[in-house]
Amino acid sequence: MALWIQITTGSTDPVYAQLINQISRAIAQGLLKTGDKLPAVRKLASELVINPNTVAKAYTHLEQAKLVVTKTGSGTYVADIKIRSADAAEINVLTERMDNIIARAINLGLNRNNLANIFKSRLEKFSDKNHKSGEENE
Repeated sequence: MALWIQITTGSTDPVYAQLINQISRAIAQGLLKTGDKLPAVRKLASELVINPNTVAKAYTHLEQAKLVVTKTGSGTYVADIKIRSADAAEINVLTERMDNIIARAINLGLNRNNLANIFKSRLEKFSDKNHKSGEENE
């Protein structure tokens, strides 16, 4: 797993946030599936040459977001999509971020069609395999 995780030392994002973002993306894209085991904290820290507390912090945030579950003595696993809930506060944060992106796009001179095409092409990079239930919400 650590082979595809890349830590950018010069990034403005803290290392734990980089881990969260990359693991979350892998789950969303279907690269990590329900039940897949994440590397042990110490093993991943060793492979990435970072502090184990940083990995533990990232795993804790992922668990709070209900993307992973930790089973004491067994490890950390990708959570079943059925137990992930759409928290209203998280949806509000997402909506606010989308509004900011739309505002930036307009300021760059993009029109509705340009923005829709960009969104569609980015969306295609993510797998529908994990999100069959998302179609039910439409």
